Amino acid sequence: MATLTKLATYLSLFLTLIFLVLISVADGNAQQSSDIVQHEEWISPLSSEQHIALKTRTETLQSGDTAGVVLQRLGFSNTEAANIIAVAKPVYALSNIYAGNKIVRQDFEDAIAVTYHIDSTDELHLMFTEKDGWHAEVVPREMHMRTSVARGTIEDNLFYDAAKAGLEDNLTIQLMDMFAWDIDFARDLRKGDSFKVLFEEAFDDEGKRVGYKILAAQFKNRGQLFTGIRYENKKGDIEYYSEEGKNLRKTYLKSPVKFSRISSNFSDSRKHPVLGYTRAHRGIDYAAKSGTPIRAIGDGRISYLGWKSGYGRFIEIRHNNGTHSTAYAHMRAYGKGVSKGSYVKQGQIIGYVGMSGLATGPHLHFEFRTRGVAVNPLSVKHKPADPLPDQEMSAFRVKANSLLREIEFQSKTAKWG
Repeated sequence: MATLTKLATYLSLFLTLIFLVLISVADGNAQQSSDIVQHEEWISPLSSEQHIALKTRTETLQSGDTAGVVLQRLGFSNTEAANIIAVAKPVYALSNIYAGNKIVRQDFEDAIAVTYHIDSTDELHLMFTEKDGWHAEVVPREMHMRTSVARGTIEDNLFYDAAKAGLEDNLTIQLMDMFAWDIDFARDLRKGDSFKVLFEEAFDDEGKRVGYKILAAQFKNRGQLFTGIRYENKKGDIEYYSEEGKNLRKTYLKSPVKFSRISSNFSDSRKHPVLGYTRAHRGIDYAAKSGTPIRAIGDGRISYLGWKSGYGRFIEIRHNNGTHSTAYAHMRAYGKGVSKGSYVKQGQIIGYVGMSGLATGPHLHFEFRTRGVAVNPLSVKHKPADPLPDQEMSAFRVKANSLLREIEFQSKTAKWG
């Protein structure tokens, strides 16, 4: 009997232990299940503010379209369209719409949205709810940025080799402008020169490219390495600087014509191609296609503009320092808005290559004068613009190091940001 009692006691304890274990497991499973649900909610939260359009309609503006007509094509009545235009007017007048742009209508469960793409960066957004009626605001369009690196070596010419490396012509022109103070691309370029360019492209929310810029570049010319870093200073001015923080921009450009070759150098004695006798040639002749733009190499005021004997159409610029002047001859035409006495900025187009006066073919005769005396333009040393202030050097170095590392290590495959 005692033995049976002991067995019953042991069995009772054993069953109690099993029961407790089962309860513990059940609680653990319940807790684990609760954790999983919470985790799922954290990964994919549900928001009461999240709206999903029940219907979306898009109209591309055609020539002659008015906002009212397009809004009616989107399903609004004439009265509703007029009301939308009135609500929008304080922030953007829908009379300023252009063929090719789009107006989008989205219908939600409790609201209606109308969007007009103003340009590549902004859009007009109108929202209607039963509670508040129509509300209008101009908001930035969503932009997507992509950075790429292009590397190339000069084998034929800059534009051809840059295109092979992945640069479009407009970016190649930016590259030339960037180093225009240090490299004369008409005279200095050599086979075997090389370049690396880090550039950024901007795309709108429809995938259309709306802008591009060079962030940093290196150009090896005749064994010398030139580096440029794009940097916006605290004043909001954007310039390109060397690794040391020196401004690439200088007082004067190295060449007044981008796409040309030197057909005649500065000389004390040269046989004139038209007159036939020998006389001094006090400038540089840049042979270029007729109509090629001519740029002022520095800031200054036009002291002479007009026909000048064998020089043909002629411009002289007195530069800001009062010591230097430059002369541009044989033009086909003058630039828009330039006249005697007008102020011009460095890089401004002042005329176009031609063959007016005594000239056998289209070219620019260019002179550089110091205190009225012509000197060889190719031997003039150009003073750089102001460097970065000391208090900005630390931030610039961080930016420069980051961009140069990206140039060095990023593959040509585009990187989205």
